[in-house]
Amino acid sequence: MTYKYLTNWAFLFILIKCRPGADVVPAGTAMDSVRRRDGFFRERLMKEIRWSGRGGQGGFTAARLLGMAAALYENKFALAFPAFGPERRGAPVLGFTRIDDRKITDRSEVEHCDYVVVLDETLISPKSWEGLRPGGTLLVNSRSSRGIARPGGMTLITLDATSLALDILGRPITNTAMLGALVAVSGLVGLDSAKKAVETGLPAHLAERNLSILEKAFDRIRETRS
Repeated sequence: MTYKYLTNWAFLFILIKCRPGADVVPAGTAMDSVRRRDGFFRERLMKEIRWSGRGGQGGFTAARLLGMAAALYENKFALAFPAFGPERRGAPVLGFTRIDDRKITDRSEVEHCDYVVVLDETLISPKSWEGLRPGGTLLVNSRSSRGIARPGGMTLITLDATSLALDILGRPITNTAMLGALVAVSGLVGLDSAKKAVETGLPAHLAERNLSILEKAFDRIRETRS
């Protein structure tokens, strides 16, 4: 079993876990089912996540950490990448994560997703729901859901990630808080896997406090949904 880390101008970080014989069908489809080589169909297992934030908030770092948690510690395949090149501080940016049980071959920008994570509530607009699949979830860094219109059949969840980050980091960097919230909401990866990804994916002097944020956000979401 090997891990490949590929880098170029379009994909700042791509994490693909390669396992012999695992590439039975192309994964990157938005269909609800895909045809296997034996002619039968299987349910679409790939999950796609869109991260919306501003340059400097660490949205792509969160996308990458989620991919690491899935591929390194959950025996899955994952791909994480930004929408464009290097982030411009303060400018709106997008990041994406794909997770599947099979090798991912689609490296195009995510058009249809199961979860949208918004790190900065000033970015909320009707367009935030675009591309979200029926039954999908919009997760927003906000103190309240008031004023956020929710289409029918969709789920809206809010978390005051900014306050968490200010209390622990002293800075409004909300990426690991929103990662913890997404893990609690989605079950895409386990909390332990997410913690391991933070430990290995962040510099040592940042990991401890970000682990605390991750766990607190996870617990808050679980408490509100219990």
